[in-house]
Amino acid sequence: MTHKQVEEYLLSMPNAKLDYPFGEGVAVYKAQDKMFALVQEKSDPVQLSLKCDPLLAETLREKYETVLPGYHLNKKHWNTILLTGQLDWEEIQGLIRHSYNLVTEA
Repeated sequence: MTHKQVEEYLLSMPNAKLDYPFGEGVAVYKAQDKMFALVQEKSDPVQLSLKCDPLLAETLREKYETVLPGYHLNKKHWNTILLTGQLDWEEIQGLIRHSYNLVTEA
């Protein structure tokens, strides 16, 4: 998965916007002015941080070595996923939708 592929999917969410509130190194994707995803620019593999239900977040961390507590984020509610292929694209898309729904349905 490339940064561009991930970005296109993130921006396909209704009313999703790209912002750089932390500087050029971190792309922040928001809906309703709330962050639902962050992507570390120029990282290889792509590092995608997503909001997550706390129980699901723990389960994912236990199951996958590439799912880590959110980098510089609330570790209870955020995971950082290294996109190495351990999780397939459909799983990543599902986690993006989950994150988006958490912030838009709150």
